[in-house]
Amino acid sequence: MKRWILLALMCVYAPSLLAWPSVAETIPLGYSVVIVSTDLPDGSTGRGSGVVVSKEYVATNCHVIANTNGANVAKFRDGYKPIAIKANWRRDLCLLKFDSLPLTPIPMRDSSTLNYEEEVFSLGFPAGSPVPQPSYGNVKGKYAFDGGLIVRTNATFAMGSSGGGLFDEKFNLIGITTFKSPGHRGFFYCLPVEWIKELMDSPDILGLKTNEVPFWALPPEQRPFFMQVVTPFQNEEWATLKTIATKWVAEEPNSPDAWYFLGVAEEGIGEIPQAKIALQKATQINNHDLDAFVA
Repeated sequence: MKRWILLALMCVYAPSLLAWPSVAETIPLGYSVVIVSTDLPDGSTGRGSGVVVSKEYVATNCHVIANTNGANVAKFRDGYKPIAIKANWRRDLCLLKFDSLPLTPIPMRDSSTLNYEEEVFSLGFPAGSPVPQPSYGNVKGKYAFDGGLIVRTNATFAMGSSGGGLFDEKFNLIGITTFKSPGHRGFFYCLPVEWIKELMDSPDILGLKTNEVPFWALPPEQRPFFMQVVTPFQNEEWATLKTIATKWVAEEPNSPDAWYFLGVAEEGIGEIPQAKIALQKATQINNHDLDAFVA
């Protein structure tokens, strides 16, 4: 029976390659996704990505520009120097402010409206690429954190793509590509656009110096539960995973992912009846959670 359920779900949720845009179809986004270049204290240069979210602002990750000697935006061989920035160092979200940019702002869609398994693609400038490179995938998780929803995707991104965009099939910006978990089977995370809208109302600052650490770079025990579960999950350390997931369920009983990881841990330990209950709870909360259905 489980085999038939799995096959049915795969038919329903299987990614449609026709729904993902080709590289050529993403060309119009080239007017909205930019290179963020920085001058580093040692005299070298750094580089990340950014997304034009208004005629005044380019969104990027703070870790791209933090503690550098300066930053600018490059597009089509033209450079633009910001007049100020807005920063939430702990969230790792910064806005570069300009008088007026001759670039195209991208429409934004709140992460709260996204569905699990929805088709998405990331766009940024990995590994020194002179043109933005797309990577295709799906929404794999949404995690409540600091008043927003962190989005997990399997649309990969690499060094240089920090500050780039995650887009839906209608080319709406749905997240800022920010960090991944360690290892070759990394989980990829994006900041919510709701945070961009909040940051627009914050005061301008002129300096790039900070001692604050992004939430995702804190010591492991201080990171959110959705990050703490990844390493024991990938290493099949089921007892450790169960301990973390149990705490997560207690703190966020309406999180389908908390129940999913608890169920996976219990299944790994051999606690099959308890695992079934946890996985059923995950699918009851979110009937788009393909991972919970097939676990």
